[in-house]
Amino acid sequence: MRKILKIGHRGAKGHLAENTLESIEKALEFKVDAIEIDVHRCRSGELVVIHDFTLDRTTDGSGEIAKKTLAELKVLKVEYEFKIPLLTEVLDLIAGKCVINIELKGLNTATATSEIIKHYIGENNWKYEDFIVSSFQKNELFQMRKLDKKVPLGILSKASVTEAIELGKLLKASAIHPSLGIITRDNVKASHKAGFKVNVWTVNEPEDIERMKGFGVDGIISDFPDRLKD
Repeated sequence: MRKILKIGHRGAKGHLAENTLESIEKALEFKVDAIEIDVHRCRSGELVVIHDFTLDRTTDGSGEIAKKTLAELKVLKVEYEFKIPLLTEVLDLIAGKCVINIELKGLNTATATSEIIKHYIGENNWKYEDFIVSSFQKNELFQMRKLDKKVPLGILSKASVTEAIELGKLLKASAIHPSLGIITRDNVKASHKAGFKVNVWTVNEPEDIERMKGFGVDGIISDFPDRLKD
């Protein structure tokens, strides 16, 4: 039987605070094949791992991440307990244990992400196949492809798989990442026919997990990666 990749969403979001080192460690305990995280560029230039454009939902801080320095971000607490990690801290934690799916969430993230990827491939024994870079931001994806012809790209979509396929062709992407709400058996087949893998998000309920397996997707992104049995 064909293996479907088990992908932890923001680490293991259903178990521990999203996008924290502790959540990523939990996902690794579940023997995931990949972990999906989100990156923003803060005011001092570093890439930090956090989902929202603002601090208010997940931390005890307030305001836009792009307007805060790393020093300002590092004193904040996520869910009263955890820290906002750097992308490099996440990569050092994963260190060959699984693939990393970096979602370029914020603006001006492609260039810094490309530099980090090249550094980890050149200096830390990572390979291109250890990475996938995804985004809803077309400009960031085009910038990433311009900077690096080899890095695997994933086209995120919550509107149209057909449009994602067309964009994927332009960008020479590796995968389509559709939301659970737009995926059908037919557009999985169409994606495969066009040469793309299909990694679907965010799939948490057992019946949806089974349905996605039946559709023949390549990877399932879940808040509860422990529910993704082989």
